[in-house]
Order: sequence, then C-alpha cells, then structure tokens
Amino acid sequence: MTLTLQLSDEQAAALQAKAAAEGLSLEAWIVKLAEPDPPATPPRQHIARFIAESMKDVPPEIMATMPTDGASQHDHYIYGWQKREV
Repeated sequence: MTLTLQLSDEQAAALQAKAAAEGLSLEAWIVKLAEPDPPATPPRQHIARFIAESMKDVPPEIMATMPTDGASQHDHYIYGWQKREV
C-alpha cells in the first residue's frame, strides 16, 4: 500500500527527528507506529486480594501449619531471631 501525505517542511522535519531519536529511518518508524499495540496488562489489584487468590488452592492441612503471628514476629520467621514478647 502506498500512502501520500502533504506535510509542511517543519512537520516533515519533526517526524524525521522523532524517527532518528529512536534510531530508525522515517519509513521504519512509521511502520512501527502502525504495528498493533501489545496486549493490555491485567489491572492492578489490592495485595490482600492477590494473596487470597494465590493461596486459595493451598490445602487446609498446610494452612493449619502457617504461623498466626507472622506480622508481629516477622523477624523470627525471616531472620531466625528470637521471638519478641508482644
């Protein structure tokens, strides 16, 4: 397909500069512009929802062994320090 555009010298120079800034010829830059957009990334979600969704398939017997004081005793579980009195 051939496409002809009528551009002012300033417009043509601006397009040429944008192409050069990306290290492309004007033709390659325009072809790149015509490529379809990559698929959209999934929307962000709250971390609590992400964790709940990630943990939904963990068997109940494994969940029963998880610490219930993880937030208050994180240094113990991460670094092996003595548990703090809370």
